[in-house]
Amino acid sequence: MARPFRSDTSDDQLADLNERLARTRFAPALSGPDWTHGTPPGYLAELVEYWRTGFDWRAAERKLNELPQFLAEADGHTLHFVHTKGVGPKPFPLLFSHGWPGSFVEVTKIIGPLTDPAAHGGDPADAFDVIAPSLPGFGFSPHPGTPGLNPTAIAALFNGLMTRELGYQRYGAQGGDFGAQITSRIGRDHGDHVAGIHLNLMGATPTLDGSPLTPAEQAFLAQAEHFFTAEGAYAQLQGTKPATLAAGLTDSPAGLAAWIVEKFRAWSDCGGDVESVFSKDELLTDITLYWLTGTAATSARLYYETMRTEGMLGRNTPGYVHVPTGFASFAKDNFTPPREWVARAYNLQRFKEFDRGGHFAALERPDELVTEIREFFRTVRG
Repeated sequence: MARPFRSDTSDDQLADLNERLARTRFAPALSGPDWTHGTPPGYLAELVEYWRTGFDWRAAERKLNELPQFLAEADGHTLHFVHTKGVGPKPFPLLFSHGWPGSFVEVTKIIGPLTDPAAHGGDPADAFDVIAPSLPGFGFSPHPGTPGLNPTAIAALFNGLMTRELGYQRYGAQGGDFGAQITSRIGRDHGDHVAGIHLNLMGATPTLDGSPLTPAEQAFLAQAEHFFTAEGAYAQLQGTKPATLAAGLTDSPAGLAAWIVEKFRAWSDCGGDVESVFSKDELLTDITLYWLTGTAATSARLYYETMRTEGMLGRNTPGYVHVPTGFASFAKDNFTPPREWVARAYNLQRFKEFDRGGHFAALERPDELVTEIREFFRTVRG
């Protein structure tokens, strides 16, 4: 039975955070605001000072607590989730799965238009019941401390949450980043309950049938390999020695901020200025959630489990997802596959490319993502 949940941070937790921030020892800076080596000490010092003296976690927490949040047991795991009922003649249940270094906070900009479209200039017939869990080991969903929690296992947990705990025998699912891998496994393994899935990143790798790759597909594979070579060290580290990394990130809030903010800058359509897309308050709401819940280690374990089983983007377990699939491709995402590559892995019914936007679509381009979700699920929700 699901039970209501509210975040309730103690004064001692915030005092400890403030003291740690005040004692931060910064690395020597290179000349100029250069991000090529990672988060520059100068920008980090500015962010840490704002975190210590300007950011209001209490206000952020109150805003998050306006969302109806719950805890439930699913197959022996405790899952935290947002569950907002739709306002319309027949709201359709939609499971939203986030990724790393995101959190359930990513749903905050899209949950209103999805659940109450009429209040946001839309058609009430497009209303959804939105269920947005925190992945196990992320935020308020504790990690069980045992191995085996890869995207396939999480997909089974989430399907159990939807069908057994919440009673939705037919639903849709949406996700990007790790949420795309989880959503792809939901579509692959639980098609008896899933009417369709929508993605803003590929979470599956096709089984190649010997047909020649198009020039666009060849260019995409080169793009993906370049990303893993130039930007993939974070995944290798979290996928091989997550506990070593987490020792520093769990002890140093400045280190945690540097690790996370660099990804929000590198993976978003910000032109090099992360705060042109995300405010300091938005960045620090996500970072503070990781800090207060102590989930640097447990969130990184998902990389470790995934790389040892199905592989990133399902590379080790290629296959085909038969449920109807919609795909939104944002121009500055880490990977931007052409339609024909996506169609090799999914029963692709809708494919839309955008010339703006990056990896964090729900936060960066919420209007476009909401429109795509509505358009796609109109075809499968009946």
